[in-house]
Amino acid sequence: QVQLVESGGGLVQPGGTLRLSCIASGTRLDYYAIAWFRLAPGREREVLSCISGIDSTTLNGDSVKARVRISRDGAGNTVFLEMDSLTPDDAAVYYCAAAPLAVRNCSFYQEYQYWGQGTQVTVSS
Repeated sequence: QVQLVESGGGLVQPGGTLRLSCIASGTRLDYYAIAWFRLAPGREREVLSCISGIDSTTLNGDSVKARVRISRDGAGNTVFLEMDSLTPDDAAVYYCAAAPLAVRNCSFYQEYQYWGQGTQVTVSS
């Protein structure tokens, strides 16, 4: 059973940088496709970035492409998301999700079997 836990959310100042971690228990994440999504009230779930479990290639969502980076740690247990230049529009609950090896379309949330509980991000001065 793969259990994911997100951390690093909270209050971020406008213009600041968000750093989130997705930590797995029960398995290493090396061979899982991992994606970060966010969900804000009144808006659709949005993919931010994803990383392949086969070759660690990455793909960023169109709306945040220039501001976001996804990466893995060397130990294989944690996947990170960094996002720059936050605005109040970035406020949402941020989720990490996992699927074995790879998915056909990383922006489709239905592709992912395992989800964390989410971490709230607020952007305010």
